[in-house]
Amino acid sequence: MKQILVAIDFSRCSVHALEYAIMIANRVHADIIMVWVDNRSSSESVFPDLMGDTRKEITQSFSELVEQYAPTLTGGRIHFKIRTGKVHHEVANQAKYSDANLVIAGTHGVSGFEEFWIGSNAYRIVTYAPCPVITLRADYKIPKTISRIVLPIDSTLETRQKVPFSALIAKYFDSEVHVLGMFSTSIKAVRTRVTEYTNQVARYLEEEKVRYHLEMIEAEQITNTTIDYARRTDADIISIMTEQETTTANLFLGAFAQQMVNHAPIPVLSIHSKEYIRIQSR
Repeated sequence: MKQILVAIDFSRCSVHALEYAIMIANRVHADIIMVWVDNRSSSESVFPDLMGDTRKEITQSFSELVEQYAPTLTGGRIHFKIRTGKVHHEVANQAKYSDANLVIAGTHGVSGFEEFWIGSNAYRIVTYAPCPVITLRADYKIPKTISRIVLPIDSTLETRQKVPFSALIAKYFDSEVHVLGMFSTSIKAVRTRVTEYTNQVARYLEEEKVRYHLEMIEAEQITNTTIDYARRTDADIISIMTEQETTTANLFLGAFAQQMVNHAPIPVLSIHSKEYIRIQSR
């Protein structure tokens, strides 16, 4: 992993995401790229005199961040980019241009005060980014390491595609992966598929020499069940696909990934499915 991109709007939420990115970058020996997008919507800042949103002021604020945080980044360097346009588009474009391996963005959740663009755009960044995205709340206490990763497995073909990247993170941090097979229906064929997928994931982790714990669980509402399990196991991150199993409950509440990004009290690693894999598997 060489490049980690952090979406910055100079809110405390986004600076908190930068601090989390440094924790990861120090373990994987990656550079950090901070990105600010001029969308002419930010009205406040934790930095004084930023109301004008001029390039000079933004550059100065970035310089202050670099001066403050560069000494804490070991084995890599930290720099910044300024772009103009829609936030989620430009963050995604910069991730493509920089060949970023990971994007990290803060989120205020559904009830937070979103005076800055980062909170309201977090899920859009997840949707458009060309690489995995980690979102985290401003009130999340950053740990020294990632000890436990929750990996929910459902009946969709895409559900296993998050496993390789999740296993990579687990290797960097010597994490234990909690493989959570989720039964959201009584239909036997679907339950069998979940069991098969879960066992396949377990075998993959064994081959990759990643420590894991496997558990099968009934899940009427998979978002709440996953979050409850993460709390119960004191997990450090939840790894999901942006495309996930659809149930009546999930349709009522909205997309699974969006629910998770908005509601999870711990960081969420969101990974896109690869459509060409799905086509080849049909």
